[in-house]
Amino acid sequence: MIRTGQTIENPITGERVVFRQTAADTKGEAVLVDVFVEPHGFVAARHVHPSQQERFEVLSGTLELQLGRKTVTARPGDCVVVDAGTPHRFRNAGDETAHFLCEVRPALKFESLLETMFTLAADGKTNGRGMPNPFRLAVIAQAHFDTVRLPFPPKWLQQLSLAIGAPLGRLLGYGATYEGADAATALRV
Repeated sequence: MIRTGQTIENPITGERVVFRQTAADTKGEAVLVDVFVEPHGFVAARHVHPSQQERFEVLSGTLELQLGRKTVTARPGDCVVVDAGTPHRFRNAGDETAHFLCEVRPALKFESLLETMFTLAADGKTNGRGMPNPFRLAVIAQAHFDTVRLPFPPKWLQQLSLAIGAPLGRLLGYGATYEGADAATALRV
């Protein structure tokens, strides 16, 4: 379980997240994190939060966000709001570490998803884009489907694929969350 002040790192994507306010702190209303993205760092995949709004407030560096078909370059002082249902991704577009505050409302399973994906990456269980194998990903994606999903294919087709892939993934021993062989690699207080 994530706690206020805890830090998680993804060595594949170059992201470091420090939890300022957790779902427990806000009674599920929001999660507030400091995010540090190294040069050439990125979020693992273009995605959609079907029921959550995400707010990015850039404190230093340059962040490039793809919002639907639009690309926005955000610099210190800029604030970008991603409404629920908007396909998006981000990357560090500069030569220095990008630092931004990210607020996600409501919290849902956002913390669990980050902890799982970052710990898998820290344990070497993802590819070069930060994604686990398809069967493990199916189990994770099915459990977090209300928090995050792909913008394409359509929702019904994703659900159909997960209805097949997730049970196979569970048979292979994969769970919806991952604490890792050495959780200290990704998690710090």
